[in-house]
Amino acid sequence: MPRTIWKGAVSFGLVHIPVALVPATTRTGIDFDWLDKRSMDRVGYKRINKTTGEDIDSDDIVKGVEYEKGHYVVISDEEIKAAHPKATQTVDIVAFVDARDISFLYIDTPYYLTPDRRGEKVYALLRETLIQTGKVGIANVVLRNKQHLAVVMPLGKALVMNTLRWAEEVRGVEYLELKDEALEPDLAERELDMAKRLVEDMTEKWKPEQYKDTFQDQIMDLVEKKAREGKLEAVGGPEEAVDRRGADVIDLTELLKRSLAAKPGKRAASEDDEAEATTSTRKPAAKKAAAKPDAKATTRARKTADEPRKGAPRKKAS
Repeated sequence: MPRTIWKGAVSFGLVHIPVALVPATTRTGIDFDWLDKRSMDRVGYKRINKTTGEDIDSDDIVKGVEYEKGHYVVISDEEIKAAHPKATQTVDIVAFVDARDISFLYIDTPYYLTPDRRGEKVYALLRETLIQTGKVGIANVVLRNKQHLAVVMPLGKALVMNTLRWAEEVRGVEYLELKDEALEPDLAERELDMAKRLVEDMTEKWKPEQYKDTFQDQIMDLVEKKAREGKLEAVGGPEEAVDRRGADVIDLTELLKRSLAAKPGKRAASEDDEAEATTSTRKPAAKKAAAKPDAKATTRARKTADEPRKGAPRKKAS
């Protein structure tokens, strides 16, 4: 089953589509651990004062932003927490634009949007509308207390949400300071025709699976070869604690389907349409109280622990 990292709704106008967010990518690569070559112990990271070289307790560390060279403004954890945007559990579409107008430079991280809690029909409605109009939705969304600009677009039978980079994060072409020869070149027609033929000869269908990370393959082949030759090192030292908790999944009240309603200035929807579009939301089921321990069982366990094991020698009285 796909791992859901977020649940909420896609919203535009008065239409709410219950959805779940699923990562569309996975990270691969080689994790190199640091080892002490003298003892083969693990090497960890330490908090060190860069001036004195001394270790620092986490309680003595604060966060600061450099305002001027060598001058910082200290920001408390409470101030940082207050500045985080409030999670709304909504992919709030604020506008629709032509899909071709969004540059690849702005695309950041892709996610699948899957219909959730009987939202299939309105999910399909948005998908088909975007396909037939050639539009995509520009949305605001908060993920893990961080605000993102995003684009909602169709991909086959699914909807995809790509987080976008903010405008100030993307450098314009003028950053390159290209010379006039590159911006407005004087190209000969014969050279252009030859370049076009070369592109046509090299054109093929996009098959991403045929492209491999050769570095990762070579490293893993080397690891397998050395392991077979017995070149394994026993690593000492305590195991480092690893946080294996998944991303937080927030339970939601059920966001049910609503029909399209006219925006201000347009013809209002009929009473029948409004009645059909409005539904009540369900309250989330109350959490079950944790089961209380059996007092008798606890007493028996303590007595058993206090009794000497069978066959164990008793201490002689002095």
